[in-house]
Amino acid sequence: MKKIIVLVCAFGVLFSCKEGAEAQHIPSSSGRLNNLSVVVDHQNWKGEIGEHLRKVLASPVDGLPQQEPMFNINHIPTNAFTGFVRNNRTFVKIIKTETPYFSIVTDTFAKPQTGIFIGGSNIAEITKEIDEQKPAILKAIRDTEITEKQRRIAKSLKDDKKITEKLHINIDFPTAYRYAKEGDDFFWIRKDIPKGSMEILLYQVPLSKIDENNVVADIIKIRDSIGKKHIPGPSGDVEDSYMRTEEAFSPYLFTTKIDGKFAYETKGTWDVKGAFMAGPFVNYAIRDEKNNRYLIAEGFLFRPSVNKRDHMLELEAILKSIKFKN
Repeated sequence: MKKIIVLVCAFGVLFSCKEGAEAQHIPSSSGRLNNLSVVVDHQNWKGEIGEHLRKVLASPVDGLPQQEPMFNINHIPTNAFTGFVRNNRTFVKIIKTETPYFSIVTDTFAKPQTGIFIGGSNIAEITKEIDEQKPAILKAIRDTEITEKQRRIAKSLKDDKKITEKLHINIDFPTAYRYAKEGDDFFWIRKDIPKGSMEILLYQVPLSKIDENNVVADIIKIRDSIGKKHIPGPSGDVEDSYMRTEEAFSPYLFTTKIDGKFAYETKGTWDVKGAFMAGPFVNYAIRDEKNNRYLIAEGFLFRPSVNKRDHMLELEAILKSIKFKN
């Protein structure tokens, strides 16, 4: 029988528990965001197991105009996974087990840390586990990186009282951002970065604006109307040039929850009518039934080069920090 164990603290014969002083003190985890340690012996890393791991862990990020891997992978041979090497914030470890095995653990060698153990008695069993558990693997690692980014952001927060007064939410974003435009129910927040900028939009629309049978089209219609009204192109005249949803590619649609509320998550590409400007966006339409509205929280990036992934992680972390005041 397949064993699936989540958040366990010991594995018996699979690996020995920390003893003595080491068990009493768990070091702080380390590692750059979106960097993942993969622990597997050299032969399997070069073979079919490694191929499946790379296919899952280095799969392209949804919604980016150029392909970028979801995570940067650091291969660590099994016998080298000792000492400080085990302190990386996220790791995937391949192990030998009598039956197919999958487990997500926390704070095993460092804190905070998410570890994923995948096992089987042969290559076929292990690769099957990797493929079948892909959604759980990616979610666990992604959630860990979002939480870590939010922890870093919380060290220096911008005052959000204006937003709380108008939209009745709290949102955590760094002091490096500034209020670019604000109204009764609309906020445009910006941060300058080398060769570009990071942008956040917050506003609300009635629940009736999004039909569950026509979600993508309705969200495109809403964001394009907001772009035409508030986000001008380089000329500064929104009648001639404004931000809109890229027409050539349909956005990706997912569902999620933010502060316990149902939300549509849309990822795609924006461009500017009449100008050579484009980039990725992530849009959350959060259903607030008590107030008969969707709270729209969007992040979009302008950086005309590669390496957009980590900036989009920051925008997602900010938007997912939203807390409703009702």
